Amino acid sequence: MLDDFVTIDWTRNGAIRLIDQTRLPLEEVYVECETVDEVARAIRTMQVRGAPAIGIAAAMGLAMAARTIQAPTFQAFLAALEGMGSQLMRSRPTAVNLAWAVRRILQTAQALRDVPLRDIPGHLVEKATAMRDEDIRINRAIGKFGQDLVPNPARILTHCNAGGLATAGYGTAVGVIRAAVEAGKRVKVWVDETRPLLQGARLTAWELSRAGIPVTLITDNMAGHFMYRGEVDFVVVGADRIARNGDTANKIGTYGVAVLARAHGIPFYVAAPISTLDLSLNSGAEIPIEERAPEEVTEIGGRRLAPSGTRAANPAFDVTPAGYIDGIITERGVARAPYEESLPRLAGDA
Repeated sequence: MLDDFVTIDWTRNGAIRLIDQTRLPLEEVYVECETVDEVARAIRTMQVRGAPAIGIAAAMGLAMAARTIQAPTFQAFLAALEGMGSQLMRSRPTAVNLAWAVRRILQTAQALRDVPLRDIPGHLVEKATAMRDEDIRINRAIGKFGQDLVPNPARILTHCNAGGLATAGYGTAVGVIRAAVEAGKRVKVWVDETRPLLQGARLTAWELSRAGIPVTLITDNMAGHFMYRGEVDFVVVGADRIARNGDTANKIGTYGVAVLARAHGIPFYVAAPISTLDLSLNSGAEIPIEERAPEEVTEIGGRRLAPSGTRAANPAFDVTPAGYIDGIITERGVARAPYEESLPRLAGDA
């Protein structure tokens, strides 16, 4: 099952082409980014979003920008590239994949110090392209491990978007769902709308419908109702950063879904690549949580919902404690508690 859209790609002239996720599902529009500023803006404004996708966008953006650097020495070139990398990393703070991807491009550049300066950008473009292709292979591996956990038949609930739009292709949590369908399992999906930006309603429902997977959209506050009625068998979500102890940051509202799943005895799984692990953090309390503009809560489609002057809080993510997570599905297998032992082992850091 292949995506019939492309999340991120190169143009013929070497710019970056992104599907504009702020325009979905009403319009399928693509934007081109030709500078680091434009890539950073696309990440910040969520034209491209999802932890793996913004990582790949940053890697490709940095490689693209390397061609514009005019430097007399390798050290000057590297300093300029590091400055651009820092700009990209500041665009969104919570998803660790962003910094991970930038560091991979910078490490590649550092290893090319003996290569003629004019040739380095081409090598960086090759590296960024390989990272994009690698992400799709990783997602398929996550799907393979995850689908083994999915019952048959299954009524699956997912929150936010962790599909092809959130990655270079195929998806993490949605990849698990796709892999289950490809394995012949009978699957129906409940999609939380995911306030305030409605990624579930706008993006996940769009993806699953195009893939021919039965999907029913529900508001966020309906999840408990359908769990209570025995109409949810399995929950799978993505992740933006996972601490060493298994605490997981994901789109705001995920924690509530996890608590409800535990209360109703429903398996709750996280699907994410190894690059989403941040083993430098001991717990989720150390994960930075992005606070976005209050207008995203008080307005929708430019139309005000709340009384003028109403204050609004808008944390983009919350942290689900590891105790509510039955397993973390990665491309190297499924980690289970105690996560302090299983996650470093899968990451090769044991």
